[in-house]
Amino acid sequence: MFDFEALTDAIARQTVLCVGDLMLDEFVYGEVSRISPEAPAPVIAVQRSETNIGGAGNVARNVASLGARCIFVGLIGEDDAGRQLKAALARQSGIESVLVCDAARPTTRKVRFVSEHFSTHMLRADWELAQPASADIEQKLIDAILPQLARADIVLLSDYAKGVLTARVIRNVIDAARKLAKPVIVDPKSANFAIYRGATLLTPNRKEFAEATRSRADSQDSIADAARDAMQLADCEAMLVTQSEHGMTLVPRKGEPIHVPAHPVKVRDVSGAGDTVAATLAVVIAAGAGWETALRMANAAAAVAVSKKGTASVTAAELRRRILPHAFLAAEDKIVAEGGDLDAQLQDWRKHGLRVGFTNGCFDILHPGHVKVLTAARAACDRLIVGLNSDASVKRLKGEGRPVQDERARAEVLAALEAVDLVVIFEEDTPIGLISAIKPSVLVKGGDYTPEQVVGREIVEAHGGEVLLVEVLPGFSTTSLVDRARASKA
Repeated sequence: MFDFEALTDAIARQTVLCVGDLMLDEFVYGEVSRISPEAPAPVIAVQRSETNIGGAGNVARNVASLGARCIFVGLIGEDDAGRQLKAALARQSGIESVLVCDAARPTTRKVRFVSEHFSTHMLRADWELAQPASADIEQKLIDAILPQLARADIVLLSDYAKGVLTARVIRNVIDAARKLAKPVIVDPKSANFAIYRGATLLTPNRKEFAEATRSRADSQDSIADAARDAMQLADCEAMLVTQSEHGMTLVPRKGEPIHVPAHPVKVRDVSGAGDTVAATLAVVIAAGAGWETALRMANAAAAVAVSKKGTASVTAAELRRRILPHAFLAAEDKIVAEGGDLDAQLQDWRKHGLRVGFTNGCFDILHPGHVKVLTAARAACDRLIVGLNSDASVKRLKGEGRPVQDERARAEVLAALEAVDLVVIFEEDTPIGLISAIKPSVLVKGGDYTPEQVVGREIVEAHGGEVLLVEVLPGFSTTSLVDRARASKA
């Protein structure tokens, strides 16, 4: 459970030191309609091209676009691609680059030829020297990195195995960061996780994880078992395994594994999605959030990234829209009846592996206290259902003269909030029947309740769900508002 706005504000105060393999990403888009007469190869009629900062540089771009500051240390060659990257980084707001130049190697450059119509990668051409930096360049990198540590809140190592993150560079950075109590996140490339020993979090994809752990990594349980052994070897606090359309699994050294399903999106391009995940984890953890919050934010950011073309960066506004979707439905479309409409929606959400939350109340006069509970409830789940007491129910609970607004008006006001996905009006005095039908993963109430007082707690917990209590804002109560309004008229 987290407050998105407060977290965004905290992210803006963080500085990430990012170190890794910088590269120039080029995308050539065109149409393929014929085969070359010279060879059995497709001919692409080029329509446009794009050039982006790629590799670890894309991680830095994502850190900055999410609102944090980034100090970036990387390696370039004495060539046109290196000069392009240096100029492009200098133009990027929020990034301070420290680039080491190696005249003996080319700047890593990748050119992708993409069919515009089908959004399909036809061919990729690479210019690179994928071998460890020489001893003198290695020392220059260490000398460039270590003085920056004191200014950073967190360190992010983005390893593309192009030569920057040698075993010696990695060891120097992690050891120095630990002495300064700076968390270290590593997006690893080496199958030997031991070289990252002492990092806080490793973020391999499923293929990298399976190769490093020599496990099948084909289920949440097998990933969790292999991760625990790997964490002992790497002496890290947690391991996150990204699994493309199957979501992400985070295994902390202490506590239970956490899995989140991938957001259902149309995938346009997966280039750089791992960069977005690493950057999001870094800024969120630096801001003081816990593992689950960081995981959910990174998962949402990945969904935004893969829905874009090319090497994409994600903004805080885009992330907010994914975490708290726009109220794209008209208010009346969010108000459903118990039974058929609700059951169909629940079935669709669960088919996509979405976490359903529930809260309830009379919501007679919507005030900031209500908004805080609803926003916190939505942050703890993927879809939020609000149970709303009917007019007859409110009258029985609150007495004559209540509700002030009828149930339709109250439902429409709730449905207009972007934190609310569905509103269901119920006739009983308590929502116990509704909770039994929904079986939410999380049940949220205000902190003026104790867990034992929350109606439906036993049902939710029996199905593996949890009850969350949100601290209430003092001074806000519908009853007191109504009493003051009536007193002013007397």
